[in-house]
Amino acid sequence: MTSILLHSPTSFSGNHQSRLKRNTLLFRYFAEINLVLGVWYLHWRIFHSLNFQALWLAVPLLIAEVYSYFSGLLFVIGLWRPIERQTQSLDALMPSLPLADYPTIDVFVTCYNEPLEIIEQTTRAALKLRYPIDKLRVYVLDDGNSVAVQDLVHRINRELKQSRSMQNWKQRLLKKLTDDKMQLHQLESLADDLPPIEELLAQAPVGPQAQPASTLIYVIEQLLKASSQSEQTLSAQLQRQKQQLIESIAQTEQALQNMQRCRYIARPKPRDRAHHAKAGNINYALFCGDTDGEFIITLDADHVLKAQFLQRVLPYFFTFNLEFGKYISNRVAFVQTPQDFHNLPADDPFGHGAHLFYGPIQQGKDGLNAAFYTGTNAILRREALMSVGIKKFSRKLRRNHEYLEEFELIGALATNSITEDMNTAMHLHANGWQSVYHHELLAEGLAPDDLGATLKQRLRWAQGTIQVLLRDNPLTLKGLTLWQRLQYFQTMYSYFSGFATLVYLIAPLVYFFAGTSAVEVAGASFALHFLPVFLCNRVTFLIAAWGIPLREIWRAEQYAIALFPVFIQAVLSVITGQSLSFQVTPKQRQSGVYVKLVIPQLVIFCLTLGGILWSGYRFTQGQLANPWVYGINSLWGFYNVCVLWSILRAAIWQPPTPPPKPSTKVASRSLTRV
Repeated sequence: MTSILLHSPTSFSGNHQSRLKRNTLLFRYFAEINLVLGVWYLHWRIFHSLNFQALWLAVPLLIAEVYSYFSGLLFVIGLWRPIERQTQSLDALMPSLPLADYPTIDVFVTCYNEPLEIIEQTTRAALKLRYPIDKLRVYVLDDGNSVAVQDLVHRINRELKQSRSMQNWKQRLLKKLTDDKMQLHQLESLADDLPPIEELLAQAPVGPQAQPASTLIYVIEQLLKASSQSEQTLSAQLQRQKQQLIESIAQTEQALQNMQRCRYIARPKPRDRAHHAKAGNINYALFCGDTDGEFIITLDADHVLKAQFLQRVLPYFFTFNLEFGKYISNRVAFVQTPQDFHNLPADDPFGHGAHLFYGPIQQGKDGLNAAFYTGTNAILRREALMSVGIKKFSRKLRRNHEYLEEFELIGALATNSITEDMNTAMHLHANGWQSVYHHELLAEGLAPDDLGATLKQRLRWAQGTIQVLLRDNPLTLKGLTLWQRLQYFQTMYSYFSGFATLVYLIAPLVYFFAGTSAVEVAGASFALHFLPVFLCNRVTFLIAAWGIPLREIWRAEQYAIALFPVFIQAVLSVITGQSLSFQVTPKQRQSGVYVKLVIPQLVIFCLTLGGILWSGYRFTQGQLANPWVYGINSLWGFYNVCVLWSILRAAIWQPPTPPPKPSTKVASRSLTRV
């Protein structure tokens, strides 16, 4: 893990630094060779190898290969400029950011019927962020409106009130309130007695080194200094100071009344309107939940933040302005950090390892100002969310006045897809906002640990992504750059791979059992054209994923192929207009065997394995007319068997049984002997 994610900044000059990822030039070199070889291979396939006697198989295979080539082309574009960012921590910026200028932060913990202990762990970790306590609030956004969650928040608040930090904060507020009221009283006592002030000051030993004879004289002196500097009358300056004190007193009293650092929000959910799941939950908190933080951290209920999260990501939102001599806000809308999981088994049977995406892929998108927001472990600027949300709301309202019913959901999180995160980022980019991917592990969560939950999660991702393509096509959305369009389109395009994968899996089966080949050439000729492309493709991919364990790369490739029924189901369900709902991924393992969920993969696995064995038997009997072709199809089938085995194994996988604990009686006897 330490070789994949940065854990601490290295020494460098300045507050921020970005550079090309290692091996980028080597990757570009092999990528160009790979693309040229791909064109050469496709030219040979189209003009010299099509089996016109079996076009029903040859054409689908050729279409699948063309699809794969363009998929590879988009992949290369996405990795053409991967950047590694580094930043100084918030408390190490040079020059330093004054504590008074630290922005207010709201942490949104989104939950919906998750186990209480998971929500509690996430909430308590958010409250321990290394940040001024008067500028940080944590909101539990309970879409399940659970009494138990509400009681949890109240219990946490009771504990917080007794903590030393909260008591110290309260004492500071009370002292400030007392001082402000005293000073206001003194100013009011001066209102009717301004003429003798100068005479009083002339008799008082005031000066740079002298101590004021009394607090009253000190206040008068400060008023005179302020009035002379601002060229205002003493009376006007007095009124201004009084107004400032009144406002300060009101703010302090409000702070004393609102000392709850952990708050509970459960939105109303009328039956006669759409609720938009997680997006609606966050949008309600933004617009109607009495939240006002300048920045928003969004967390799934099972993702636990590290204490230094804000110290490491907030600096990206500020730029030091030499003209004004202070930090000013820039156009960064959000900073996304990686997702990682602390409950993955050693061999990751469900393919949750995401170091390829939260690594080269996100770094490549970041280099094109197209880093994706992925819903959790991210911080967003409220100004960006609300400005984009208001624009979207006004456009929809002009088209349909009934949209006014959703006025409380005006926040910018997209509501026209069940994958609100990617669509939200796309609209932020389209409105000129920038994004940052910070490659440092700053939170850990829970991954689904059974196949049923895993497939449900992957299906939701695929369906939501294709929904965005049909409803909000990035190729036509105004405001996006060419490279941003291609980055969003590449993600959507990838989910159509299920159809190409099905062709790749069926083609060798047709040859094993029907003797029909989609390629009308000798096996040696096919190998001569295919192997250079395949090997160069493997080398290029390994260079792009440099530093990621080979086991994880292989598992990612296995699941990219083995999930073909899920991808096909997602495409068909969206295109046919089926009603789709946001389904929360279960956070606890559901016991059982899930073979019934992988019937298509199991059937193809068994047929392919049988075809290989049958071909081997016929070879030993001398019954193969063209052993080269059977050999190539057997190798092809063996590869298919290897990638499908991953999901079949996951269907029957069970967590290791913990060793039995020794009984108390046996343990006590052992201690007695010792």
